[in-house]
Amino acid sequence: MPVARMSGLFGRTLREAPADADSANHQLLLRSGLIVQLAAGVYSFLPPAWRTLLKIEQIIREEMEAAGSQEMRMPAIQPRELWEESGRADSYGPVLFNLKDRRERRMVLAPTHEESVTDLFRKVVQSYRDMPQSVFQMQTKFRDEPRPRGGLVRVREFIMKDAYTFDVDDDAFQLNYNAMRQAYYNVFERCGVPVVAVQADSGAIGGKQSEEFIFLTEIGEDNIILCSDCGYAANQERAEFSRSGNGGSDGELVEVETPGITTIEGLADFLGVPAQATAKAAFFLVDDEPTFAVVRGDLEVNELKLINALDALEARPLLPEEVAEAGWVAGYASPIGVDPAMVVADPSVVNAGGLVAGANRENVHMHNVTYGRDWTAATVADIAMARPGDTCAQCDCSLEMQRGIELGHIFKLGTRYADPMDATFLDADGERRTPIMGCYGIGVERLMAAAVQANHDELGIIWPRSIAPYDVHIVPLGGSDEVASAVELIETELAELGLNVLTDDRDERAGVKFNDADLMGAPMRITIGARGLKQGQIELKLRQAAEPASVPIGDAVTAAREALASLDG
Repeated sequence: MPVARMSGLFGRTLREAPADADSANHQLLLRSGLIVQLAAGVYSFLPPAWRTLLKIEQIIREEMEAAGSQEMRMPAIQPRELWEESGRADSYGPVLFNLKDRRERRMVLAPTHEESVTDLFRKVVQSYRDMPQSVFQMQTKFRDEPRPRGGLVRVREFIMKDAYTFDVDDDAFQLNYNAMRQAYYNVFERCGVPVVAVQADSGAIGGKQSEEFIFLTEIGEDNIILCSDCGYAANQERAEFSRSGNGGSDGELVEVETPGITTIEGLADFLGVPAQATAKAAFFLVDDEPTFAVVRGDLEVNELKLINALDALEARPLLPEEVAEAGWVAGYASPIGVDPAMVVADPSVVNAGGLVAGANRENVHMHNVTYGRDWTAATVADIAMARPGDTCAQCDCSLEMQRGIELGHIFKLGTRYADPMDATFLDADGERRTPIMGCYGIGVERLMAAAVQANHDELGIIWPRSIAPYDVHIVPLGGSDEVASAVELIETELAELGLNVLTDDRDERAGVKFNDADLMGAPMRITIGARGLKQGQIELKLRQAAEPASVPIGDAVTAAREALASLDG
């Protein structure tokens, strides 16, 4: 293996990270000279970072192939008409990069490849004899994120491993899905990042169900709801919980003056009732239609659940003037008298009995507003946001919440793409059937960032051996011929063992060299100095070890190899 030298390494270390780098991984990736920002959400990966990304890709490749998937490559630029065929050209939203070629043909820069692979399937697969099929690629993706953040956590250009499976039926699909699921656990374990699989919303990808693989960390952008007792885990966007408690009796409607009381907290205090004895009205524009959502007063509406409940594309809160235009009185609204087609009710109000709700005029509320008697909804669905302290729907224990970063996402697509794109195969009876499809993604750079976040200290990165850009960082002290000869000997022997070696050959102080070695985080540092050589010794130090160890120079390579092997578990 060729030896890399700090004097010729493209890039440089920084003493301080830029002020806008607000997470440990972002700061360390910048300071160690691994990445450089070109534009918001767009980064260059310098040689050490690229070595790590290639190692991560190789780990992914090995696990994908072990799961029976074949590597391929699809274009990053695609005809927009393919996305129109699937129905996602508009629904994917402004995140989709759109452009035209010189002939005015509309194209997109692919954020994902479900359309392309489905088109491939219908062109190359004819019969059930050609199935099952499982393919994957390492491909650059493009997403016009409105707010890139967190360094490599949310960017506009990135490498994704995306895999796709096609099966003849649900049972066959589940075998592929299970193999991929285990492969994901293997990938993250090998890269030194602990993950938890959680139920997730399928979002713009679609499909029946999906799971995210989450690295739990305080810098994460996702809220994860967890039950430590039964193991239930879900993204807060999707999380379910048990609704308990009853608002009261189903007595007659009774009006009560509530001057200036426009919030649930104020209403509960004014009437001396718990918030869960009230009904909360929330107003949304869902696919351009005003929508009246109702949840129990102690809960909040989950916009994503609302979108899913109505099979919609988008939702946003109504503006005050839009609320008035719809004929609803903000702060005093009630579903009584509202067209049921416009109303979405959470089970918490449907099953609660009589609740306190607005009277549809200012300064007045009503007791004993009861679903089924006083009002109904065309849609009853879980639209409430799960929170820490809520009751687990599976075991009745209390739920917790932690932050996390999504590293992988696997989807049960069913026929989401095959149906609109008319992708079929002939079964054993010669009948046309639609394949059952799955897709499986991992963000490669995001995984590198998570590995740094999970493996660092106050001095710098502590690379897992499996993805370290260099196995050994040699630090020569002094410029004597004896030191140079010893460095050359150790470099040669380590390289012959197939180890990646970085030598700091710069004319710098020892402290600078040691600081950069800790910052860059190679699993082992070897220090070779004139003083030690006089005693026939050189110094070995594993990056995570508290102190170095002196060993005879003749035993150094063997000792280094054994110490590094101990890191492999």
